[in-house]
Amino acid sequence: MNLSDYAALSFDCYGTLIDWEAGIGAVLTPWARDNDLDLDQEALLTYYAEHEARTEAQLPDALYPDVLARSFTSLGRQLGVTVPAQWAATLGRSVPDWPAFPDSHDALAGLANHYRLIIVSNVDRAGFAASNSRLDVSFDWIITAEDVGSYKPAAGHFDTLRAGLDDLGVAPGKLLHVAQSLFHDHVPAKEAGLPTVWINRRRGRPGWGATPQPPAPVSPDWEFPSMRAFADAAQAGFIS
Repeated sequence: MNLSDYAALSFDCYGTLIDWEAGIGAVLTPWARDNDLDLDQEALLTYYAEHEARTEAQLPDALYPDVLARSFTSLGRQLGVTVPAQWAATLGRSVPDWPAFPDSHDALAGLANHYRLIIVSNVDRAGFAASNSRLDVSFDWIITAEDVGSYKPAAGHFDTLRAGLDDLGVAPGKLLHVAQSLFHDHVPAKEAGLPTVWINRRRGRPGWGATPQPPAPVSPDWEFPSMRAFADAAQAGFIS
């Protein structure tokens, strides 16, 4: 199928539309510096990724600010440095400060001319509402971890998504999932039978950053380095 064959796009938010690595790094980096840890932001994010994924799997009902704080505390234990409650709380409440990628708003606004737009995100409702004030886009449906009681890569988001497409007026086979994280999104989306677009924000950089390595090989149907590139390719399909 071509990009123009779809009627709806579901998006991961953090890592795809919102720069969560910059947001998390803005807290972890000064904490590491204050504690004389010889680790740059990339190393800190790599360590942190496993702690967040583990916390989300162990505490699927926890709200995302608590997940952030607990993951930070767990990271500190691994690195041999106690994380004071005030530092943990700083990360926990930091989501509203995380910046949107510069291309996110314009790409989404253009895509909204052709598709229904859906968010499928690993945060709570309040966290996404704050981020959406930065994106400044109206979504047709918003699914958060708070709504489904679990965190991706668990199947809850995608089960909810598939069950509600008929109410949204989207026919079977007409949904395309768009995300950066192979671990959180592409593996479970493929297991749910969805075609996917990889927004490879880390193209040209080694490692996995704030997302763990995917547990199994996965092959997205399309790959683009940015939301702008994806939106341009989608638009070209409608005017060709």
